[in-house]
Amino acid sequence: MRLTLAGMAADAADMARYDRQTAFADFGPAGQRRLHASRSLIVGVGGLGSWVAELLARAGAGTLRLVDADRVELNNIHRQAMYDEADAAAGALKVEAARKHLKRVNGSVVVETVASRLDGSNISALADGVDLVIDGTDNFPTRFLINDYAVKTLTPWIFAGVVGAEAQAMSIIPGRTACLRCIYDSPPPPCVDPTCRGSGVLGPAVAAIAAFQAAEAIKILAGRADKVSPYLLKMDLWENQFQRIDAAHSAANLECPCCKRRLFEFLEP
Repeated sequence: MRLTLAGMAADAADMARYDRQTAFADFGPAGQRRLHASRSLIVGVGGLGSWVAELLARAGAGTLRLVDADRVELNNIHRQAMYDEADAAAGALKVEAARKHLKRVNGSVVVETVASRLDGSNISALADGVDLVIDGTDNFPTRFLINDYAVKTLTPWIFAGVVGAEAQAMSIIPGRTACLRCIYDSPPPPCVDPTCRGSGVLGPAVAAIAAFQAAEAIKILAGRADKVSPYLLKMDLWENQFQRIDAAHSAANLECPCCKRRLFEFLEP
């Protein structure tokens, strides 16, 4: 009985931390408990992934598995949360700098780190047991690999990309929504892909679309996937343009090689 009471006391104290969040009726205490029990894989903790990890840790996500092989550089800081000049001067691994920061933010969040790049040889192991995969990458081949894995294993994932002041994102719930290949049949060729370094990027565009990713992640992890947006969201913060694209009812969706024909060309080349 003492263990039960202690557990109840700990739960009450922990829930008090999130009282402004649980006061939102559509989320509530039940959503908080589900979020706290969740496991997420964040692939890349640069611009997108660092903001999403920060928001999820503050919200009380249970376990965050961070995968990234890069080290912090000074030119990262304008758009990447969690890192500072000391991290850049030390050339710290992003996953380790992120882990230290997130544990200071919320000690109850479990932060697992993998200093590696995600590829076909390790995706099954790295995504094993997670409830959600979050795209923090900067290249389409890796996104197509994630998409293949997610559709094959029925694992939800959230795509996002940013270049300049333009950003886009879409939640993909296999069996319910369109997938990435319903929109992009194949990766852009090298240096036609607008994520090339020469295109530049504005920090607020990164933060804005990452906030959308985090909100969609919280819906999924809290058991409210019914609230997830079924659209590809596009925004241009410089030109003040926003649009939603219904990929689920497009001609490409009907012929999609991944979610309709079940050809996992990037996962099983």
